[in-house]
Amino acid sequence: MIVRVPASSGVTTTASRSLWRARDFRRYAGADAISKVGSQVSLVALPLTAAITLHASPFQVGLLTAAEMLAFLLVGLPAGAWVDRMPRRPVLVAADVVRAAALLSIPAAAVAGALGLPQMYAVALLTGLCTVFFDVAHQSYLPAIVGPRGLARGHGVLAANVSVAELSGPAIGGWLVQALTAPMAVVADALSYAVSALLLVRVRTDEGRGRAGSPGEGRGTEQGERQGTGQGERQGEGRAEEQGEAARGGLRSEIAEGLRFVLGQPVLRRVAMVGALTMTSFGLWSATVPLYLVREVGVSPGAYGTLLSAGAAGGVFGAWLGPRAVARMGTGRAMYASALAATLFIPPLAFTGGGARLLIFPAALAASGVATTVFSVAQGTYRQSICPPHLLGRLSATMRFLMWGPTPLGGLLAGTLGQLAGVRVAFWTACGAYALAHLPILLAPGIRRVG
Repeated sequence: MIVRVPASSGVTTTASRSLWRARDFRRYAGADAISKVGSQVSLVALPLTAAITLHASPFQVGLLTAAEMLAFLLVGLPAGAWVDRMPRRPVLVAADVVRAAALLSIPAAAVAGALGLPQMYAVALLTGLCTVFFDVAHQSYLPAIVGPRGLARGHGVLAANVSVAELSGPAIGGWLVQALTAPMAVVADALSYAVSALLLVRVRTDEGRGRAGSPGEGRGTEQGERQGTGQGERQGEGRAEEQGEAARGGLRSEIAEGLRFVLGQPVLRRVAMVGALTMTSFGLWSATVPLYLVREVGVSPGAYGTLLSAGAAGGVFGAWLGPRAVARMGTGRAMYASALAATLFIPPLAFTGGGARLLIFPAALAASGVATTVFSVAQGTYRQSICPPHLLGRLSATMRFLMWGPTPLGGLLAGTLGQLAGVRVAFWTACGAYALAHLPILLAPGIRRVG
């Protein structure tokens, strides 16, 4: 079976054909890869800017993490409904441009001698808001570019982008911090967003049907009437029937429809629980790991970035393995097996220390990276395969709201624990929370029969 995207893209997707032969997919995936590498540079540079340049306390570093993730609580749900009403590509480009400008303000302020924590918090919040809209639109755009047969492979490529970014970005960031200072290293992330925007501007794939309340629906009906074929009218009626009450209602009803869909699916509920626990742990992790490794263990910024990159090598293999595991095992078994592996491989991270014990960190991170990446591919493939096209934006936004929403709490908890009990205790807590995060899937009845 051949699945063709609309002719304006000039791309045909087949089950056997490499996605990389599709021009628009190359641009889409290339923009994703470049911006993710830049984000990983900032993952190193921003907390080190606070900790080294501005001498921030553990609590202040925790606030920085919380500020960036707060956007998922503020606009996580309405973002999906808004994105479903708009063309996705302009949203992606606008988010990239704003993030680039916001990040460039950090080195500019540092050169002027005016950089302070309030600006860091403001930039973190603004880039977080843009990231919410970018991520929702980016996930929702994928099915239009690859077609239904290409979803697993498309998610595999995106997972590979994450893994390659995690492999290269932190090392680049660490050595840029060491060579140029932390604020100047942020320039690399700003440039990555600018390049991403330039690539996305050239994507031509028609997003097709399914945006609730999108302006194109009315135009499609009018065009069909003018041509006398009735095709636009039939498509408009089909979409209206498919979207039902949500398309006729307001923003609130559209958000509610997305929530009902996710919460009405037992597997999606479990995946959302795993995501919420994982991202709370990530909030703890992001605020404590740089302080623990740099201040407690005594590694240099360059070595810190290299440790994160070496650990991410497992994610590259996981991205290769994920689509194959889904094809061979089914989504349910792939989710269960990868969740079990993550639960077993994460706890050794807590034993990281100086000397030879430092090697525990990249080894355990690599092993857990394989597992978590396979899980990401499996759950992403499952949720988009069961979702109606007109709900894709709200599905992505609802899942991200439920999964990423608790992340600021993790950052605040890390800052509080680090301030009251010490960075070491906060680091141990983050490792323990990560280890328990996949239990909702492991305890789900019948999960291995799904898919």
